[in-house]
Amino acid sequence: MNSALILIDIQNDFLPGGALAVPEGDRIIPVVRKLVPRFTHILATQDWHPADHGSFATRHPGKKPGDLIDLNGVKQVLWPDHCVQNTSGAELAPGLESAALKRIFRKGTDPAVDSYSAFFDNARRHATGLGDYLKSHEISTVFLAGLATDYCVKFSALDAREQGFDTWLITDACRGIDLQPGDITRALKEMQAAGVRLTASGDLPG
Repeated sequence: MNSALILIDIQNDFLPGGALAVPEGDRIIPVVRKLVPRFTHILATQDWHPADHGSFATRHPGKKPGDLIDLNGVKQVLWPDHCVQNTSGAELAPGLESAALKRIFRKGTDPAVDSYSAFFDNARRHATGLGDYLKSHEISTVFLAGLATDYCVKFSALDAREQGFDTWLITDACRGIDLQPGDITRALKEMQAAGVRLTASGDLPG
């Protein structure tokens, strides 16, 4: 099979000590490092927000991270300022062997709409180009790893399925936020219901 490993938003701000730290987010890096040699096609996504991004709670007086608003017609969770363009927080995590990456797809660049998925913004008005890239390289199977399980990883996996890709989630190479208790479990069930297959890094086919 022609497959790709897609690393979702493994960036400094999502690691412990970062602006929007995912619990145990750093634990996935050794797992990802072991995965890299098993794939010839490795891609990554990178949250790349302008400083005035509409998903930042600081842009909405009286609001705080975790609050829910309507952002230009799309339901939006407000977050701390994170992954701001050209800051250290937006950089890919050290130890990812960035030289192995074929390409990095940046998302969340439009201040008017957030972008959880590796494929589209949340309003589905614009594509990142990832889908076309995979198809142009005749890649039919994707394996996802990264942060966070219940947000960017989930929406990327669902869109991968919708785009027709055989989609696998490497569970021990992901961590979630669980903003509401049970979010991670619900995300996994939603992905499975859409046809995403769950696997552990030690059980990968081939």
